Amino acid sequence: MPNDFNQHVIDEFRANNGRVGGCFEGARLLLLTTTGDRTGTPHTTPLGYLPDGGDRVLVIASAGGSPRHPHWFRNLLARPRATVESGAFTYEARAVVLEGEERDHAFARAVEADPGWAAYQEKAGRIIPVVALYDIAAGGPPNINADSPGEALKVVHDAFRRELALIRKEMSSGDGGTLGAQLRVNCLAFCQGLHNHHTGEDMAMFPFLADRHPEFAPALARLREEHERIAVLVEDLRRAVSAADAEPATARTEVERLTAELEAHLAYEEQQLIPLFQAA
Repeated sequence: MPNDFNQHVIDEFRANNGRVGGCFEGARLLLLTTTGDRTGTPHTTPLGYLPDGGDRVLVIASAGGSPRHPHWFRNLLARPRATVESGAFTYEARAVVLEGEERDHAFARAVEADPGWAAYQEKAGRIIPVVALYDIAAGGPPNINADSPGEALKVVHDAFRRELALIRKEMSSGDGGTLGAQLRVNCLAFCQGLHNHHTGEDMAMFPFLADRHPEFAPALARLREEHERIAVLVEDLRRAVSAADAEPATARTEVERLTAELEAHLAYEEQQLIPLFQAA
């Protein structure tokens, strides 16, 4: 893409914690900063990505169907380390080019979710690479793109809201008789991320706040109870999308149940905790 177009997307992405308009509106987008293979200078590129569960996401070196690999991919071949900005988080990543069946299965999932990838493959006349980006510090404290605890809470919550909205959209627009493989992965990755977030709050944030603000004990108790209810709904969704004979209607029902509970929970948590953080 032209550099001025890319820079506009980059600026909008960073200014709005991952939200952009135009042709990328409603898409899963990240910013990938690689190091030039010849110049040694950093280069940032907006890219669509696929959730892949665990500690990695996938990006596809389609270059819009060009016969040549994109610059960012050649940079990663020379220096397989990059910085990833997801909107809510920034982290260092290790890049691994998928090979053989692993690459083919990942690309097939992408095509199932968006046939445009197949058109790019046909146009390119080359095997379009799929790259896994592994969070090097997975399991450690996340680097949230925010300047204060209250802003950080809102940024993370909004990231969950956006992803859940995308999943709901994908559920409603997909083939009514099947539950696509990539959609299953999207749901499972969302469930794991939400579980990790709530576990971190229960083990670190809430005890910290309880120790310093005992007057907030009732609110924190309610939030913990809501975490338990949401955990049950998350497990129900896991089962619904993991079953070999997964029914789309069942999965949609579980997504809607989780959405209703989670939206109320996030709103209450922000109402209670953001003023507390601001006062501190």
